[in-house]
Amino acid sequence: CGMCDQGFEQHCAKGMCGTYGATFPEGMGHDDCHGTPTQGGYSTDITVHQRFAFKVPEGMPLEVAGPLCCAGITTYSPLSRHVKGKKDQHVGVVGFGGLGMMAVKIAKAMGAKVTIFSRSNAKKGEAAALGAELVATSEPEAVGALARSVDTIIDTVSDFHDIGLLISTLKPVTGTLVLLGGVLKPYELPAFGLLFSGTRVEGSLIGGCDLTQEMLEFCHANKVAPDLEIISAKEAEAALHKL
Repeated sequence: CGMCDQGFEQHCAKGMCGTYGATFPEGMGHDDCHGTPTQGGYSTDITVHQRFAFKVPEGMPLEVAGPLCCAGITTYSPLSRHVKGKKDQHVGVVGFGGLGMMAVKIAKAMGAKVTIFSRSNAKKGEAAALGAELVATSEPEAVGALARSVDTIIDTVSDFHDIGLLISTLKPVTGTLVLLGGVLKPYELPAFGLLFSGTRVEGSLIGGCDLTQEMLEFCHANKVAPDLEIISAKEAEAALHKL
């Protein structure tokens, strides 16, 4: 479709078929699979069209490439649109979990100044280790000090939260809040705040095929990798409780 032709396969008009958790579509050349779920890495075997296969850069461990094809592309996609190749960018990152940490690392690799918005100051040390500042959203004065100073905010939080205060930190006209978290409850937008500042709110979903390959090469060239721990399957439950 038109979206696929432009490199936005994730926004395919016929519906994106994900590697896992999706259902094989009908009329796409594999009707014997129609209606069955995609199993991703849990599959015994998987056949993928070459368009959707990516070359892992030489020297990049597969355990690094895997998370990059999830959290990496999810955060790289909006950062490549709004930050990459621009000077003196100030990026805000809401949430400092898996997605948030990747957003910080990629934004720093793009040369941006990074401010993390977190619920408390508990992770200030971790933020500083990555060269980022951390501001607690529980301290309105600290957030208010950033008014009209941030170019792009990458919001990774998947629980409902107040985005009005975040929007107030965006630069007028060019400032953009990018929502990555799948929050079910609709947000309330400060209409007058948007009208008088001209700031924007948008959503972002992973990235197209060409951009995913670009992301892998960018991360390899800039030594960007997720923090990870390799465990056995029997340790999975304990790891989930640890998270």
